[in-house]
Amino acid sequence: MNTAVKITAFTAALAASFGAAYGLGGSVDPIAGGTEPATHAGHAKDAPPESGSGDGGHTAPPAGGLQISEAGYTLDLKTPRVQAAQTSELRFAIRDRSGRQVTAYQREHDKELHLIVASRDLATYQHLHPTRAKDGVWSTPVDLPAAGDYRVFADFTPTAKNATNLTLGADLAVSGAYKPAELPKPSRTATVDGYSVTLNGNLRPDTAEELTLRVSKDGRPVTDLQPYLGAYGHLVALRDGDLAYLHVHPHGEPGDGTTESGPEVSFTATAPSPAAYRLFLDFKHKGTVRTAAFTVHAGAPADTSQLDEPAAETEVGGHQH
Repeated sequence: MNTAVKITAFTAALAASFGAAYGLGGSVDPIAGGTEPATHAGHAKDAPPESGSGDGGHTAPPAGGLQISEAGYTLDLKTPRVQAAQTSELRFAIRDRSGRQVTAYQREHDKELHLIVASRDLATYQHLHPTRAKDGVWSTPVDLPAAGDYRVFADFTPTAKNATNLTLGADLAVSGAYKPAELPKPSRTATVDGYSVTLNGNLRPDTAEELTLRVSKDGRPVTDLQPYLGAYGHLVALRDGDLAYLHVHPHGEPGDGTTESGPEVSFTATAPSPAAYRLFLDFKHKGTVRTAAFTVHAGAPADTSQLDEPAAETEVGGHQH
């Protein structure tokens, strides 16, 4: 499992890795605000990195999460609106072509379904793990810090024959006084709870590139990262403007005999288009999951504007076990 894994077409919200995202994100508990067509490139494992351009041999996989229905499956968001700064129950189901609620899923990274909630301004990002009732209805508590328009992404693979990994998206309205946040400036370093995460590598359109994130604390490299959902790190990228979703998996996995538990976690990613993106890295250390958030640009003038100054530390995330 030490081969590169291509970024999956994940419905997006690159920027808000959890909470008011101007930099990096909050710790796991409590939840903190901070923060695919029939073929989904999303969770492809052991796929070799490819290179090329939009005119050449490699085309980026389609972005996910832009559709509420795909490949015969539909995201039925039963809670279309919630109140800001108040814990609410978010309920939804996945329906098949006949309208029945799906009750059988493949487990990927320890879960049957991964749920991302991100604000349209990418200032809030939460990675949640809802529970499923026998009738196929999923539910999870959610506490979103600010009013505005949000996008809900459900990342899953049904067990039905010939089913592929999908990311479906639906709009969620959060009521209350609303003032959209500006996209944080590009940065190579993010800080959260005393941890510093540095990003090396560039996100490019239609070209597979390696992204390496290095975790340190108090100036010392963290070499004992803990597995979280079957990996030492999880990376989500969201495109500014439409929250197109990219889900990237790291090279290797814990226990494979070659992958080290830090300080670096590497990914192979391909941007679907030139744009600004928010990257959210989830990592676990000393029993707590934290999220580091970065703003990057794919394509001109982006690659020359990715700064080396650290992003300010803010609440940018929420997690559930």
